[in-house]
Amino acid sequence: MTTDETIAALRADARFRHAGDVMRAEHERTVADIITLTEIPAPPFAEEQRASAYLDMLQAHALEEVEQDGVGNVMGLRRGFGNGDIVVVAAHLDTVFPAGTDVRVRREGTKLYAPGVGDDTRSLAVNLAFLRAMDAAGIRTRHDILFVGDVGEEGLGDLRGIRHLFAQYPRRERFRAFLTVDSPEVDRIVTGGIGSRRYRVTFRGPGGHSFAAFGMVNPMYAMADAARTLATLKVPREPVTTHCVSVVGGGTSINAIPETVTMEVDLRSASADQLARLEKHFLDGVRQAVVAENAARQGTIVAETVMVGDRPAGHTPNGAPIARLASAAVAAEGYAPSFEWSSTDANIPMSLGIPALRIGSGGTGGRAHSMEEWIDVEIESSLRGMRASLATILALAEMEVAG
Repeated sequence: MTTDETIAALRADARFRHAGDVMRAEHERTVADIITLTEIPAPPFAEEQRASAYLDMLQAHALEEVEQDGVGNVMGLRRGFGNGDIVVVAAHLDTVFPAGTDVRVRREGTKLYAPGVGDDTRSLAVNLAFLRAMDAAGIRTRHDILFVGDVGEEGLGDLRGIRHLFAQYPRRERFRAFLTVDSPEVDRIVTGGIGSRRYRVTFRGPGGHSFAAFGMVNPMYAMADAARTLATLKVPREPVTTHCVSVVGGGTSINAIPETVTMEVDLRSASADQLARLEKHFLDGVRQAVVAENAARQGTIVAETVMVGDRPAGHTPNGAPIARLASAAVAAEGYAPSFEWSSTDANIPMSLGIPALRIGSGGTGGRAHSMEEWIDVEIESSLRGMRASLATILALAEMEVAG
């Protein structure tokens, strides 16, 4: 059976159609779940409150082995009938917003506005809707499905939740495929994982009065030189490679040579080899900047370099079965699917050679990572996208189809 035939047979099955009807009937419950979860803060490295609430929600959905692991992920297993492998379906609990952010949801018509509402809280609620629909429709799959709410996807979280899952889950050797449901748009299927290395570099020196101690080494000058090694570097468009000096700080007064300054740097590439070259160029630039500053003025500065993020690059080939199934499921709902690169939880399994994708939760949204983040929960657009992603999950888990 071809990929298109597999998706067509699944969509034609009465149980899949029934699941769609259940999602329609329970749409407002799904919206209520989105609001409830969004209004539970989940700042970086402090996802505990939301994780506890989501664990309770998973326990209410008749899953087996509902638990929280050592790093904070919460999960539950929907058992298949074939004693087969495991398809992992994840959505991340954390948001980019710090503690104290106002996460109350403002509703205007079918739009919901709040920090984190689309990235990735909607997906957490949609995965619960999938569970209810499958159960109500009596859907059975050959393979088990492990539903996960994971920690540490954003920023300096460095994918620690999924990294831990793939290193420590007791039956991880049975993982056959991984799907992260992340962002509303289902037509943009992420098959490529952008790798990244992130550094915090601290330059230290003796400091002194800006006038009286003029001629003393200045850590700020060394930091500026190190930043310039990136600013002047040309990187390839293919494989896509980028760099950014993103955060700087330090110093005590406008009339003082700083004792300490710090910069944080984000290095990215779709290619592990290009990323390694970019990393070497940057680290060499830091060392050369320190040497140059120490030679130019009196005294000595040093640079302390700490890696604060390491996301591996990876790629699920666009022609792989998992990608073809997702594309067919999306096309069956009338979308024009595209394959893209991004940095998501799927980077971890991709780097391990396990088939993995990022798929969408349905509907539309915008302004992610901003205080005006929004999603549209209009029912038809939402259900259309949800059916596409549910079909992808069920095809990978090998849903039992009549006939």
